[in-house]
Amino acid sequence: MKHILATLFPKQITNMFPGQKIAQYVFVPLTLMLTFRSCMHLIAPDGGAQSIATIPLDTYSEGAAANVIAIFSQWGLSQLLLTLLFILVLVRYRSLIPLFYLIFAVEMFGRMAVGHFKPVVTLETAPGASSNMPLLIAALVMLGLSLMPSKSGDASD
Repeated sequence: MKHILATLFPKQITNMFPGQKIAQYVFVPLTLMLTFRSCMHLIAPDGGAQSIATIPLDTYSEGAAANVIAIFSQWGLSQLLLTLLFILVLVRYRSLIPLFYLIFAVEMFGRMAVGHFKPVVTLETAPGASSNMPLLIAALVMLGLSLMPSKSGDASD
């Protein structure tokens, strides 16, 4: 348990990744996916609400649709700020990769829980909704692998 906490919260933040290399490699496409997702919410005219998430904005009043679009765009900005931290970790502070897998897993689980209690009405299953569980499982597996010391005992940089 002490090793897990020391790996999640290292005393010194370095660019050395002590876990299994696969967890470091998977962090790259995860970061790219998060970057794409956040940018789509920011730049899509509807914030991705109807074009991606299939929320029937065209059935809403103009003001209601504008509010949903604004919320999606603001959410995109929040996602982008978190994504910039993921990029920083990937480029400069790899010892924090396990912590960021934990952050991602907690965020995914929290989003799924909120969505369960406060569901969003959509015309079809949104890509985000269908990918949440596989991404959560992948994040937890990668978290576990990132906490396991590499076989060689050498941290990668």
